[in-house]
Amino acid sequence: MKKIIPSQRLAFVLITSLFFLWGLANNMTDTLLAAFKKIMSMSDFQTSWIQIAFYGSYFCLAIPSAILIKKYSYKSGILIGLGLAVMGALLFYPASISMVYGHFLFALFIFAGGLAVLETTANPYIFELGPLNSAVRRLNLAQSFNPIGSIMGVLLSKYFILSHLNQASAEERASMDSAALFEIQKAELSAVMGPYVGIALVMLLIWLIIYYLKMPDGKDTGKELQLKSGFRRLMANQNYRTGVIAQFFYVGAQIGVWSFTIRYVMLELGLNEAEAATYYLYAIVLFMVTRFINTYLMGFFVPKKLLVFFAVLAMLLCLSVIYSGGMPGVVSLVLISLCMSLMFPTIYGLSIRGLGKDTKLGGSGLVMAILGGAVLTSIQGLVSDFTGSIALSFWVPFSCFFVVLIFGWRSKEMTEEAGLI
Repeated sequence: MKKIIPSQRLAFVLITSLFFLWGLANNMTDTLLAAFKKIMSMSDFQTSWIQIAFYGSYFCLAIPSAILIKKYSYKSGILIGLGLAVMGALLFYPASISMVYGHFLFALFIFAGGLAVLETTANPYIFELGPLNSAVRRLNLAQSFNPIGSIMGVLLSKYFILSHLNQASAEERASMDSAALFEIQKAELSAVMGPYVGIALVMLLIWLIIYYLKMPDGKDTGKELQLKSGFRRLMANQNYRTGVIAQFFYVGAQIGVWSFTIRYVMLELGLNEAEAATYYLYAIVLFMVTRFINTYLMGFFVPKKLLVFFAVLAMLLCLSVIYSGGMPGVVSLVLISLCMSLMFPTIYGLSIRGLGKDTKLGGSGLVMAILGGAVLTSIQGLVSDFTGSIALSFWVPFSCFFVVLIFGWRSKEMTEEAGLI
């Protein structure tokens, strides 16, 4: 079959659709912490292993992904990423049969590995599909479709996973006979499995569509990835180096805030998992809307100034979450998503610009920084377990936003040539 050659604009649209997919997957995963805490009566630290498996896979696959797309092509990275994600999502089926937590973690690791390859490929590709002086803004536009997928992920979790959880408490489950508890957990884990198998089928369809398209090359078309020399150049670049650190802490803040939103709302408002997920949905909708707004604002303000402003606001809202409680604390928690909406693509864009032939390696380093979602979320879980307070655990994202503030304050200005203020 003859392959279709899309224009640069069509390529942009196709790659942007992938941002929707991993947004959906990421936020479905966030809700699994509340689900497995209920299903298997786990501690907050034990449930944080979900994020350790998910974002740990990002860390492990980022550099191999960069080598892959450097040696072959962006399209190869996309197809391999989609293939791995399909495989991992389908593994939820045997995991639901074995009913072993570790099997779910393994499925998540493979699934997230595919998403890591996709993200390592798509972010620098979007950055290169157009003029350099509008690259940060273009990446923000592509990333604006990520929270649309996030909303779908929360809705799928709310109606197909969380609403199917048995409301028996951990104490009630402990007093049940093993046969009754087995039947409850079997039904709950089947509910967890269903949406992931559905996602696998959708991704398989997209794999077939992209397979029959000839994607345009980016600017970085060389075949050799110079790891040692490239790594030395990147480490000598202070702006890039501090950008990776900022991205590590930002992702830790985002995943921590979203992972514990449902638990915080349940405790402060006395709701169950499905009801509390509504507030998580509000946060994702706000995240999506403000991402489009921030993309527009970047036509008037330089990205670093917006980054600094929202980092400060996020810190203030974290303090409200910690000390206000009740509905004021919940509202503050939802509003943090407004601040986070521009952070990932802006940190990425400010860090990667001007890297030239090291762009793909640099992009993989920024994707590896997503490990912060595993490390810092587990720390937040430990703080919650140790203090007995979800609210106090939000000192962890507060500290992360402070690191983002420092990066924004010190980062190089990337859009002066665009005539922005």
